Amino acid sequence: QVQLVESGGGSVQAGGSLKLSCPASEYISIRCRRGWYRQAPGKERDLVSSISGDGTKTYADSVKGRFTISLDNAQNTVYLQMNSLKTEDTAEYLCAVECPASAWAPARAYWGQGTQVTVSS
Repeated sequence: QVQLVESGGGSVQAGGSLKLSCPASEYISIRCRRGWYRQAPGKERDLVSSISGDGTKTYADSVKGRFTISLDNAQNTVYLQMNSLKTEDTAEYLCAVECPASAWAPARAYWGQGTQVTVSS
C-alpha cells in the first residue's frame, strides 16, 4: 500500500508562492501517473497537474504559466511549485498516484490526506 503525505500548504497573500511536496513510501512504477488535485468547499475535486512516467506533464488551464510540477526520482517525491497565487486557488490540495490496470493487477489509485492552501486578497 503506497502512502503519500503532502506538505507545504499554508496561508499566503495573492501573488505569493508556495511549494507542495508529496513523497511516496514505495517505488512507483513508470506506468503510473502522479498528480495534484484540489477541492474547494462545495466543489468537485479537479486535476490541477500531473506527470507521467515518461515525463509528460499536464496542467489545468487555470494554472498554466503559474504552477510547475516536477518529480525527483531520487527522493521519490513529486512537487508542485505554485506562483502568482490567486484567491481562487484556495482549496485542499491532494497528491495522487494513479496506476492503470495490468495483466497482474487492477487499476488502482492512492491518495494523500491533503494539505490546505489559502490565498487571501
